[in-house]
Amino acid sequence: MTITAAADGSALGNPGPNGWAWYIDDDNWAAGGSPHGTNNQGELRAVLELLQATADSSESLLIMCDSKYVIDSITKWMPGWKRRGWRKADGAPVLNRDLMESLDEAMQGRDVKFAWVKGHAGHDLNEAADERANAAAKAYQAKQEPRRGPGFTLGSDASTGSASAQKSIPIPEPVGGPAQPLWAEASSLLDVFEVPEPVEGPAASAIDLHVTLTPDEHARLRDRAQAQGISLEQALRRLI
Repeated sequence: MTITAAADGSALGNPGPNGWAWYIDDDNWAAGGSPHGTNNQGELRAVLELLQATADSSESLLIMCDSKYVIDSITKWMPGWKRRGWRKADGAPVLNRDLMESLDEAMQGRDVKFAWVKGHAGHDLNEAADERANAAAKAYQAKQEPRRGPGFTLGSDASTGSASAQKSIPIPEPVGGPAQPLWAEASSLLDVFEVPEPVEGPAASAIDLHVTLTPDEHARLRDRAQAQGISLEQALRRLI
């Protein structure tokens, strides 16, 4: 079986608040974004998030994009960029290198094909991805938490209706007040973790803390770290 999905990005102002989304069906989609980015970054992130979400699937993947830049970057230009140390033919550094390197890694060993579709032309999957990416960008513009979707659930046990352990947990819609701003202090995520009691004495400087995050928790923490201009590791340290 081939999984067919659409991936799309959006940016308000370009650059500005941006969003990304991938969409398979109403039970399998995800969205996110950042307070500041470009449309191309949203497009690339959508494909990367889709590849990562389906990494444990053995099915082939068909990704439909309305961005020829994304398709050509992955299928045509990337081998040459890598040979030249992530530089273009004219010697200039490749734009969005961090995303390109992550995409290159995510593509390894995968059976993935790409197809270009015209944007805003009534293609059902593309329209669904575009709508969710744009909604995420608008959420960041309004300093609200975007709807992230259920994630990839095709590995669910259909006979019992229980999802696999890797399924993302959807964030409920805000009720009775404004959504929590993404750039709130990282300590607002403390309820996600079970943090051990403080250790006093010499041993306190040699504590190893191991935290397991669901894909949704990781996405939320990553977005908040980006919004505060810090690394994911720094965000985790702030929690401690």
